[in-house]
Amino acid sequence: MMKERPDSVIRKRSLAEELAERLRQRITDEQFEVGEKLPAEPELMRIFGVGRSTVREAVKILVNMGFLKVQQGAGTFVESRAAADDPMAQRLRRADIRDLDEVRRILEVAIVERAAGRRTEQDIEKIERFLAERGATAAAGRLEACIEADIRFHVALAEATHNEILYELYRSATIHLQKGFEHIYVDTGYFLASQPTHERLVRDIIARDARKALHTIGIILKEP
Repeated sequence: MMKERPDSVIRKRSLAEELAERLRQRITDEQFEVGEKLPAEPELMRIFGVGRSTVREAVKILVNMGFLKVQQGAGTFVESRAAADDPMAQRLRRADIRDLDEVRRILEVAIVERAAGRRTEQDIEKIERFLAERGATAAAGRLEACIEADIRFHVALAEATHNEILYELYRSATIHLQKGFEHIYVDTGYFLASQPTHERLVRDIIARDARKALHTIGIILKEP
């Protein structure tokens, strides 16, 4: 347990940096998934044995590095497993949304083919969970939540390839596309209409049928 000395600014800063590193390690080790909400401040204080100011300073450090994002009234969420000062991360942040979307579409073809051959039961469980969230939020008209569920669904497919570089490339591209999607789509109509083809894609991957999965992703990529 870390002991905090509130009378020492220097020590407090050191504790915050130590906590930030421990949280960062959990993020990069995938103990926290991208998009997942961090425990509330009191819980982090209890887990790590530090004070509120240390937790807040550690979160601020990780926000500035690009690992976390704070949504007012909602909480703190994992933004990325890579630091924002990474050259590729910087390039993705500056990239035109059309270029990012083109990369995403190219990668999805490679992803579904490999996911069909390499997916595990754990992968399928995660994929189906996010697909269900996508459908439920689309039906409820919750656009922001629906976009997030859609992204997490496709990222889970990328993870099922068990190719770390392919997964990281896709995940990075989609994270930077999310805000753009929120401006492109005015409602959840597209997501609701495309839910059946996404369900078909999952069935193809469960069946380990790469040929059918490629055909289905082709349909998805052509859907308006």
